Amino acid sequence: ATGLLIVCTGKYTKKINEYMGMEKEYIGTFTLGATTPTYDLESDPENPQSIAHLTKAMIEAAATPFIGDILQMPPQHSAIKKNGERLYISARKGLVVEVAPRPVTIHSFTIEQIDLPLVHFKVVCGTGTYIRSLAHDFGAALGVGAYMSSLRRTRIGAFSVADAKTISAFELEVEAMRAALEGQPDAEL
Repeated sequence: ATGLLIVCTGKYTKKINEYMGMEKEYIGTFTLGATTPTYDLESDPENPQSIAHLTKAMIEAAATPFIGDILQMPPQHSAIKKNGERLYISARKGLVVEVAPRPVTIHSFTIEQIDLPLVHFKVVCGTGTYIRSLAHDFGAALGVGAYMSSLRRTRIGAFSVADAKTISAFELEVEAMRAALEGQPDAEL
């Protein structure tokens, strides 16, 4: 995954929960015709299925039921805690932990381009949405399986990746500010 990350320092750390709760926008690709245990490329594809029968209309129509307020099952390989342990730790031990589906909101889910087996998408969603789970559920709806093969967060609330700084540019800015403030009493970055 790549894209926008809001970094909070100083007094802005008090706004972390506010930023986390904002609407998010993602672009990426799902690969149709297989699944993975992690719902992404962190594990190897398995259960290959033919996708030869799929049409553009079928693929686009499969996105529609996921728009709105839905219940989504979190992936077993997630940081959610159950009985004090993160699900991914149990999953790595080969254990399946029962978790309840969670309410999430998907404001829009559009198919941007189809290059089978890849499906390029754009999703605007509320907090708590797992795009990996959306990939898995989308593949199940088509009856061929799918996993998330790329993901980029392009927006959080009003913050856009187009306006963001790279980490190296941010580091250079901080170093320049530090140098400018050096020797000044009570100076704070």
